[in-house]
Amino acid sequence: MSTDNRLDVELRTEFGKGAARRVRRAGKVPAVVYGHGTDPVHITMPGHDTMMALKHANALLTLNIEGTEQLALAKDVQRDPIKPIIEHVDLVVVRKGEKVTVDVAVHVTGEAAPETVVTVDHSSIQVEVEATNIPENIEVSVEGLEAGTQILAGALALPAGATLVTDAEALVVNVSAMISQEALDAELADAESEAGIEHDEPEAEAAEEAPAEA
Repeated sequence: MSTDNRLDVELRTEFGKGAARRVRRAGKVPAVVYGHGTDPVHITMPGHDTMMALKHANALLTLNIEGTEQLALAKDVQRDPIKPIIEHVDLVVVRKGEKVTVDVAVHVTGEAAPETVVTVDHSSIQVEVEATNIPENIEVSVEGLEAGTQILAGALALPAGATLVTDAEALVVNVSAMISQEALDAELADAESEAGIEHDEPEAEAAEEAPAEA
């Protein structure tokens, strides 16, 4: 992952909900930087640049705090549920060469064998990796895999220097046979029978219409 996400930030001296609202109205983002035994540092980040830098998970930022550069990893990003804005960011201090534990998304590629269904049981896995070399995702190829194939976390190809934290026996991707509509209907009927559900038969239509009233 690139470390070119450089942001000029400002120290923040006003705190509380009111101060945070004023920061957001100015098009900026309130944030806090902590870690390595240092006191939390409250900062204000540029709104648009921060939004662009945090498009991806585990974004590593180079913060220019009034002339002093500091590497930081975005740990918690609070977004407005309606508006496309960031409300607050928690950042943790990191150093070059330091390893961190992060969740990395699983990205499935390829097409499995015909008449199969690919299920992703773990959409992300946890790895320990250098803070300056966090992958955006872990690719898993299912190209040509037959039904019954299971890919466990321990079988994933990790980037150089990365260590798996997730249980190696955890199921990540499962390839199963596609269920036909007939088999699906039969399973549904069996389930309804076990549950004691009965469907009323449609009433037979009268052979002849009833005579009209005089």
